[in-house]
Amino acid sequence: MSTTATLAAVASTTSTGEAVQFWLLGTVAVLGALGTVLMKRAVHSALSLAGTMIVLAVFYLAEGAYFLGIVQIVVYTGAIMMLFLFVVMLVGITAADSLKETLKGQRWLAAACGVGFGILLIAGIGNAKLNTFAGLGQANAGGNVQGLAALIFTKYVWAFEITGALLITAAVGAMVLTHRERTEERRTQRELAELRVRENIQVPPLPAPGVYARHNAVDIPGLLPDGTPSELTVNATLRGRGQIRDVSGEPLTGVAELETRAHNWLERVHTEAEERAK
Repeated sequence: MSTTATLAAVASTTSTGEAVQFWLLGTVAVLGALGTVLMKRAVHSALSLAGTMIVLAVFYLAEGAYFLGIVQIVVYTGAIMMLFLFVVMLVGITAADSLKETLKGQRWLAAACGVGFGILLIAGIGNAKLNTFAGLGQANAGGNVQGLAALIFTKYVWAFEITGALLITAAVGAMVLTHRERTEERRTQRELAELRVRENIQVPPLPAPGVYARHNAVDIPGLLPDGTPSELTVNATLRGRGQIRDVSGEPLTGVAELETRAHNWLERVHTEAEERAK
């Protein structure tokens, strides 16, 4: 057997470490992809997608594509994905919002696009499996960045442009979600205060979260004098997401014990007064 054939056979053989790494990280990547689609909250879906991107970056680094691995972490996971995550958190999209079908037939179109991408993925994997393995040495002969640039701007330029168009569309969609068209002039603080006085709607400022609750977190409602939570002390977005922690149990228990002690004390005083009167 020639030296070239021997090197090709060694390069195409998967070691035990590579197999273990593939099956462990591949499982994490598949679970993250499923979580992106199946999670009820948009923030959790974005986090699952970020985890899948990190696993892909590890795969790139393990295969010797160091430039792709660093770009995957810095650009996609670190910049674009975190930008989308922060936008989703600021917009406050709930599970109910995602069920509203604004475009008729968009679910069937999305299903057809998913099937098409699956066919393309299977075809790409089959093409890579049937063709001759070149090896990292030949692929990086002129440099990893140079070889990657040559493929992107020659053989895969069309796919590269489509990917760029998809990213631009996603960025524009995120900006559209955060934009709110104002049809009237913004009221000043004085005008809002006068309106509250005229309509007798919450004349004083809203109470701060966590008042009398032994906690001062924004997701804990303040307590009224009777120990029940006040809905005015928490943000409406947190209330819509169901991310409010109820800690009124301890204060309510304390109020009940105080009432019991007061009742017992009043009965004892009344009994002693009756005995002195006799």
